Amino acid sequence: MKFRTEVDINVSEKKIGIEDCVFSIGSCFATEMHEKFSEGQIQSLNNPFGTIFNPYSINNAIQQIYDAKEYQENDLILANENYISLDHHSSFDSRFSHKSLENINKNIEEANQFLQNTGFVIITFGTSYIYEFLPKNKLVANCHKLPQKFFAKRFLSHQELTGSINKTIDFLKDICKNDVQILFTVSPVRHTKDGIIENQLSKSKLITAIHESILGKENCYYLPIYELMMDDLRDYRFYKDDLIHPNSQAVQYIWEKFGNAYFFDETKVFINENNKIITALNHKTEDDKNPKYQEFLDKINQRIVEQQKKVKHKIF
Repeated sequence: MKFRTEVDINVSEKKIGIEDCVFSIGSCFATEMHEKFSEGQIQSLNNPFGTIFNPYSINNAIQQIYDAKEYQENDLILANENYISLDHHSSFDSRFSHKSLENINKNIEEANQFLQNTGFVIITFGTSYIYEFLPKNKLVANCHKLPQKFFAKRFLSHQELTGSINKTIDFLKDICKNDVQILFTVSPVRHTKDGIIENQLSKSKLITAIHESILGKENCYYLPIYELMMDDLRDYRFYKDDLIHPNSQAVQYIWEKFGNAYFFDETKVFINENNKIITALNHKTEDDKNPKYQEFLDKINQRIVEQQKKVKHKIF
């Protein structure tokens, strides 16, 4: 007898190697995946504009990175004593315009260089909703907790969704490696503040737009992350206390499913050893001068040296 519906990710013909670069962008689930890559010491860059959720804003970010845009002070607004970019997450806000701009432009330059060597891109859409900043008639990525009266909220149309996704694909195929694999996902995090019905409609619009946009396109794929959470792990024991975000057990399950489909065996071994090293490095002692503890550290350092020999990029 079966008591659950197991969802699998199709095995990829092209695998992620230990020297590959992986770029991720989108909702907070993109960050969860990035953290897993980083812990495994795989070269990874995530969300150079901060966490953003809708396809229009994600495409805008990709376009600015592609163009190597240099933001100027007139691209910012001053609100709540902070200089703000409505294209970016609030983590870029600063009381000083030059600090906001320095952080924004440094990330764009870094992302532009990283993408040129990237073989895998993971894009995680969170919502079909978008906000328009009324004073400038501008569609924005983040409202930065500004008063609601300054914004109009609406769904992106199907044409806006597919147009954004298609442009994103074109930009990435031009700036990345020739055979870049573009992997689209829909975040399993439910936007319950929009309403349960509204959230379901929002996710459905995303899934429809992705499938229509990638149909017949080479090296573009849909990863069923949303389905893994909603069907395979359809139990609240796989959620954090807020009953919205996947917990660490769920993230690990999805990560293993992804790895089985996209990692070389060598990559799995490399990541597994690095995870063990991190666990060992997190071990604490009350007496760090103890000879046995020093011997323990020496053994860990030797393991790091052996791992470093396998790759050109700096690890740990």
